[in-house]
Amino acid sequence: MLHQTPGLIDDIRARFAHVDSCPFQGSRIFFENAGGALTLNSVTETSAKFAAIPDNQGRDNVASHALVDIINTAKADMATFMSAPSGQFFMGESGTELLFRMIRTACVNAPSGSKVIGSSIEHPASRSAARRWAEIAGLDYVNVPHDDATGMVTAEAYAEQMTPDVAVATILHGSPVTGMGMDVAAIAHAIRAVSPDCFIIVDGIQHAAHGQIDIASYDIDGYAVSPYKVFSRHGFGIAWISDRLTALPHDQLINAPASGWEFGTRDTGAYATMSDVVAYFDWLGGRVSGSEDRSERIRAAGAAIHAYETHLTHAMINGTGNLPGLREMDHVSILAGADNPAREGLVSITVKGMASADVVTKLNQLGIRTHTRKADHYSGNVLDPLGLPDCIRISLCHYNTEHEVAQLLAAMNAITD
Repeated sequence: MLHQTPGLIDDIRARFAHVDSCPFQGSRIFFENAGGALTLNSVTETSAKFAAIPDNQGRDNVASHALVDIINTAKADMATFMSAPSGQFFMGESGTELLFRMIRTACVNAPSGSKVIGSSIEHPASRSAARRWAEIAGLDYVNVPHDDATGMVTAEAYAEQMTPDVAVATILHGSPVTGMGMDVAAIAHAIRAVSPDCFIIVDGIQHAAHGQIDIASYDIDGYAVSPYKVFSRHGFGIAWISDRLTALPHDQLINAPASGWEFGTRDTGAYATMSDVVAYFDWLGGRVSGSEDRSERIRAAGAAIHAYETHLTHAMINGTGNLPGLREMDHVSILAGADNPAREGLVSITVKGMASADVVTKLNQLGIRTHTRKADHYSGNVLDPLGLPDCIRISLCHYNTEHEVAQLLAAMNAITD
């Protein structure tokens, strides 16, 4: 585990910008990673370097050729990182925009009278797109209810709603409200067992920073991430699409290559930062595995990240040292259960007698950055069934420490209205 290797956590933290201080607030603990993870120092350096380059791709000059090579390298790096031996990667405005585009394309090409299936646990990035384009395309939308108690949806729940006429399916990999990870491979298998040719599109935005991505094992057609949530920066999204989704008629310029999904000239620097992200996972995997194989190192990094974050959330929930955990605090309730093996680096709570926004403010005054999730268009699908107007989201990543968790527990134990 990461904290059992002497000096490794310090080495990890040294690779990230603003790991323990905010340029506006000063010293702080960052438990708002689900809103956007910390940025690798290498990403900021790469972004500055490429922001100064005036050349674009597709020209006959040395700089342009180099930019194309950098983009192709980044796509190959992402294929290794996400275990995607086929299909293609492309860039868009954001992870949300890319989910809309993939889901729109699948829906408008679906057979007349077919269905779209998705779950009530999904972030509106995929759920809104599926419902909107199902209606426009004249398709029925089938809702798979998630389990309020566990904060997740299972393959069995999908199977109960599946019929052979389902043409498009959406799956959430990780919930930014409950923190639970879904078994994408099992859900996709349940879908294909009934509708083998269904187009399956996955929202991987929340999951990407917290464990392995293994597209080859999922049997899906689309997967979207938001790079600012996986140690890169804002301003773009990345999607992977299968060869058969690539081939569907889709929005593109007249007479453009049929396989093209990008619009306009893309930011080479943004692509290059994804190589930085993959290089970081490679480095970390080398520290925890010693493997000579790059793919194995990246898988080892993902496994180590998941194990360490489970250790941190366990400490947060059950206590560390002589500090009681959140489950032992009478004024605190934990969403989706204290003992939930699907948890990925996130604990959402409520505090008895206090509005969540007031708790977040008090923690912020103590230098602990968290976030309020309200029962609005982003989180109402999860909070409304629980009868909750809001909750406090405490989200961590593998660069956080047990000492930071202890400081949070001390603060939470003392919080009163």
